[in-house]
Amino acid sequence: MDPLMNSSKIAQSGLKVQTQRLRVISENLANADSLAQTPEGLPYQRKTVTFKNELDREMGTKLVKVDKVRPDSAEFQRRYDPKHPAADRDGYVLAPNVNPLIEMMDMREAQRSYEANLQVIQTSRAMMDRTMDLLK
Repeated sequence: MDPLMNSSKIAQSGLKVQTQRLRVISENLANADSLAQTPEGLPYQRKTVTFKNELDREMGTKLVKVDKVRPDSAEFQRRYDPKHPAADRDGYVLAPNVNPLIEMMDMREAQRSYEANLQVIQTSRAMMDRTMDLLK
């Protein structure tokens, strides 16, 4: 396979993992305010995405893949709301361990990485088109 096609394939794998990462971040943000339903219940637990390199034998290069989507082990937040049905005897309710500011930073980073990979694909295609024009 030629180097321009290889670079496009590598960038495509980057697009796929950043898409998965954005999906998980949006899920975290959507559930940032969901509280536990009972005093013993647990609220939504933040999820994180880890990546891994995987060798593509056809191309002879490594591609990035999603390794795991796993729950974040950080402690849940506690909010004082004695009138909530899930409040414990001290009046605290467990809240998700999602920090919207961190999620927005992760989203921005994933967006930038996605755009960079997209630019690689567009540049590779433009270079292939120019090469084809030169060969005509």
